[in-house]
Amino acid sequence: MSTPNGLVCFTNCLLPQEDGGLVEKDLWIDERRGVILDAQLTFFQRRQRPDRIIDLGGNILSPGLIDVQINGAYGFDFSVYDGDDEAYKQGMKLVAEKIVETGVTSLVPTIITQEKSLYPKILNLLRPFSTPISASLLGWHAEGPFIDMAKRGAHAPPFLLSAPDGFSSFEDAYGAHNLVDSEDWLMSSDGQCGVRIVTAAPEIRGVMGAVNELSKRGVVFSIGHSAASTDVATAAVIQGARLITHLFNAMPQLHHRDPSIIGLLGASPHLAFPAAMESFPAPISPLATSALSGVSSEAFDYRSSPGTPVQKPVISRVGSRSEFHLDKGQVADMTFDRPYYDMIVDGIHSHPNSVRLAYSAFPDGCILITDAMKVLDPSLRDGVHEWRDGKRFVKEGDKLYLEGTNTLAGSVVTLDKCVRNFSRFTGCSLGEAIKCATFNPAKCLGIENTKGTLRAGADADLVVLDRQGNVVSTWVKGRQVWGLKA
Repeated sequence: MSTPNGLVCFTNCLLPQEDGGLVEKDLWIDERRGVILDAQLTFFQRRQRPDRIIDLGGNILSPGLIDVQINGAYGFDFSVYDGDDEAYKQGMKLVAEKIVETGVTSLVPTIITQEKSLYPKILNLLRPFSTPISASLLGWHAEGPFIDMAKRGAHAPPFLLSAPDGFSSFEDAYGAHNLVDSEDWLMSSDGQCGVRIVTAAPEIRGVMGAVNELSKRGVVFSIGHSAASTDVATAAVIQGARLITHLFNAMPQLHHRDPSIIGLLGASPHLAFPAAMESFPAPISPLATSALSGVSSEAFDYRSSPGTPVQKPVISRVGSRSEFHLDKGQVADMTFDRPYYDMIVDGIHSHPNSVRLAYSAFPDGCILITDAMKVLDPSLRDGVHEWRDGKRFVKEGDKLYLEGTNTLAGSVVTLDKCVRNFSRFTGCSLGEAIKCATFNPAKCLGIENTKGTLRAGADADLVVLDRQGNVVSTWVKGRQVWGLKA
């Protein structure tokens, strides 16, 4: 039901703030333009009040959730292309239109390591896309093939690559036309954005040399499926790496003498490398102690990786200090920005204590993801399901692993459930958990003025949650696309 003047007011609701707070306040939108309004400015300029008032009964009116790593859902796998462009596009449409039931209004489709010839075709199909009743596909996330053999998880070993020619190797793999300059990916009139993510291991030969160029082109370089030492991981961030892919999984576990990738969450804001680095003993091998009993996963399955050359970074001193602050809580100007990190908060990929530990170390960098596979479907029963290349999944609740192994292979958790889990695991407020699935991913992608926010002028992509974090209804560009009609 549209209104004569196009103005809608949501009232009796709690609005998540960008600091994680929840404030009782009305929200105005223009359903014709699909944008959020500044209520006061709109009233005085247009001299109109909303013709439609929606009472949300004390529920939460949040920006729509954003999933920056999702492999598929509802029977469709973004990594599978059988030569039929139209069938692939229909699969994209299916996911985009169904995923709104989980509160997701924007997603970055992820493809895992592929046979090289398939990349240009699939990535070209995964351009920004939406329908009037769907979530927006924001671009693409290529997870591989420039990853460490020993941390490959479910990625196919024959297709893994090094990057001997640096950035040119990435162009050769993905297709140069799929790595266009960021100026060609400006926000379009319908609010879609061409932001993309590449997950790669910076220790692989040639990868470090590509980080800066990728970053300059607007690509978010994410460290993942990597055995990088602390020095290598830190050097990658200095070069422009902006994200860590599924923290704790497919990387060395935290060791106090070489905390590796996980240790970036605690990196000093004053200097990228300790001034006394040369006095430290040789770093402990990331092979260190993964003798954990019970379930194993890609995170714990470290094996030596013959033929995987490890690049040593050029160690540069950054931000050495001649004096120190004496006031409690005061720190020097930041010289090293810690990267964002995303986590699969299903209670399986990472223990709740680990989730809380990470969040406590760096709350503003936390992003929630699903890493969901094609069997993501809230109505799907447990059992064995077909995957690809003759392999099959086993689904047990929110746990998903490769048949005949105990190797985790993505998840089937929904993002709204991750939000609820996260609040329980960390003890943070529901508003703070919502921030990790809305504002933080949007800011990481550089789209926080249009997505993941309730700022005036942003897209009116919204999700109504009850006070337990369950999805009540979903709105895209100011139109309700799921839930009981308001």
